[in-house]
Amino acid sequence: MDYMIEVNHQRIKTNGIWLHVAEKGTGPLVLLLHGFPELWYAWRHQINHLAENGYHVVAPDLRGYGDSDSPLNPNSYTIFHIVGDLVGLLDHFGQRKAYVVGHDWGAVAGWHLSLFRPDRVIGLVNLTVPYFPRSPTTKTTEAIRELYGDGTHVIQFQEPGRAERAFARYDYTTVMKKFLLITDNMIAPPDMEFIDFLDTKSALPAWLTEEDIRVFAEKFEESGFTGPLNYYRAMDLSWELLAPWQGSKITVPVKFMIGDKDFGFKSHGTSEFVLGDDFRSLVPNLEVVVIGGHHFIEQENPQEVSSQILSFLREHPVDQ
Repeated sequence: MDYMIEVNHQRIKTNGIWLHVAEKGTGPLVLLLHGFPELWYAWRHQINHLAENGYHVVAPDLRGYGDSDSPLNPNSYTIFHIVGDLVGLLDHFGQRKAYVVGHDWGAVAGWHLSLFRPDRVIGLVNLTVPYFPRSPTTKTTEAIRELYGDGTHVIQFQEPGRAERAFARYDYTTVMKKFLLITDNMIAPPDMEFIDFLDTKSALPAWLTEEDIRVFAEKFEESGFTGPLNYYRAMDLSWELLAPWQGSKITVPVKFMIGDKDFGFKSHGTSEFVLGDDFRSLVPNLEVVVIGGHHFIEQENPQEVSSQILSFLREHPVDQ
């Protein structure tokens, strides 16, 4: 498969598993962390832009994805496992500190790497998923069910095998199109599978090609969706394990970007939270940028995202 982007590929042993990474450039290390359901390839535009501007860019397939190992047990997908994998990557490259850029689940990983190991993070650029305070009393899935009901993807993804069986009614290309082109709300009606609820667009937008879709589809056909879905199935275990960090703040410098048309931004007070004081109280060194686009902004609006990342890196040089 010609990915239309020249990168070095390698597999790195970290935290007891092998992670595949795509790598390009030399200079300060920048980790690019993808979301669901994506791969390192989601960052194809940013990889080139940052490498051309003097950075060593490393974009892993997170555990469970692509050419990285996919442990079978859902309990192997807590946020502690993911952060452990990333610390191992920094150690492999001999870097005490790195810049971290995350989207969706990759943003969750970036928040928690910065929470657990601020000594390893120069600065964080996160896309689409803000740092929400941990409820001291309510498990994550219970809180999501209270807000959104049983039709949301987070709840439907909890039951092992359910989403896999639903996805299997479609070819992998169709599944990828359904997810990457989400524009509206993420709540299916009662008794309807989430994947059935998502539209299948008849035409692709300018920012996504059939070749791009094929890169994702072929990898997911090889590796399946269970690993990625296990992130959701470990959410409540992560919530229990995060109790010692109750009320903790993210102290590293952060730029947070979200698309003005992102379904998550427009629902249940998220925009008010992101633009208000509560978010800043949790992340004191915060800049918020709202840009044009939906959920997959690093692919949909790559020039803006790339330039925003680069400006942040230059504002926070390594030697500070």
